[in-house]
Amino acid sequence: MTVSREVRLVSRPAGAPEEGNFELVTVDVPEPGEGQILVRNTWMSVDPYMRGRMDDAPSYMPPFALGAALEGGAVGEVVASRSQAVPVGATVSHFLGWREYAVLDAAAATVVDTTVARPEDHLGVLGTTGLTAYAALTRTAPVAAGDVVLVSAAAGAVGSVAGQLARQLGASRVIGSAGGPHKTGKLLDVFGYDAALDHRQGDLAGQLAVAAPEGVDVYLDAVGGDHLRAAIGAIRPGGRIAMVGAISGYNATAPVPGPDNLFRAAAQEATLRGMLVSSHFDLFPEWIGKASGWLADGTLRTEQTVVGGIERAAGAFLGVLGGANTGKMLVRLEAGR
Repeated sequence: MTVSREVRLVSRPAGAPEEGNFELVTVDVPEPGEGQILVRNTWMSVDPYMRGRMDDAPSYMPPFALGAALEGGAVGEVVASRSQAVPVGATVSHFLGWREYAVLDAAAATVVDTTVARPEDHLGVLGTTGLTAYAALTRTAPVAAGDVVLVSAAAGAVGSVAGQLARQLGASRVIGSAGGPHKTGKLLDVFGYDAALDHRQGDLAGQLAVAAPEGVDVYLDAVGGDHLRAAIGAIRPGGRIAMVGAISGYNATAPVPGPDNLFRAAAQEATLRGMLVSSHFDLFPEWIGKASGWLADGTLRTEQTVVGGIERAAGAFLGVLGGANTGKMLVRLEAGR
């Protein structure tokens, strides 16, 4: 029987999560049943949305169960199979991360093409984070030629792709916000932004007025709070806002106040629309086809922040919530090596 380590949630955080909310345990993994596969996970993803699942509260995804392994995106190698559809040796993506080995139905795994990109890219730019940027800027708040586009958390997994994508879609000017000079420098030097706002310096509205004196047409919001307020204050007539996250309030212990200038959105006839990436999985083939070509020719540049070992997965997740990553935060798993 295969031995695996997994990370479990043992208590629900009151405010910001801590290492003590998690435990690392060793378990025996059963052999796969008929129609199932055994996957040795090589990479797993940690993402901000996971914070919401740590609370026992209604949301668009069920809460994590106490005393059970967490879940999330992972990529790995099939080491045993009782499915003709997914052979031993295939590289697959699936949703049973936070563990070194996973038994799952073959139908719940997707075989990924490692000739178009690295396996780990299927958790980032070719995974749901890249798809979030694509769906947000083509469907939820579509970018038109000549638009001025603003992206929050612009050095993160979604934002680092979104700025470059906005340019591909015809934006005339692309502005990103990030925290600190290292990240704002990355926006300008690596990810193709025209201007960078440092939210740690305060006065976002003032910074935005300098960067976009005539306002913005499209805003991709992953932060909420003061970022959303500043964007509404700068929105042009007919502007579009895609609300994909609100990380500034994820650890709040009381209701977070909304922007106090919402009527400006009405006066500008702007659209504020929420987005769940799971509603846009039909775009995956289209996105992977485009993004893999852009990766190959260097048009699309990405970065990852990599942490080694499942024993450091909880710390990596806390780091995402604190803005420790540039690009996609990934955990490299080494079980069986």
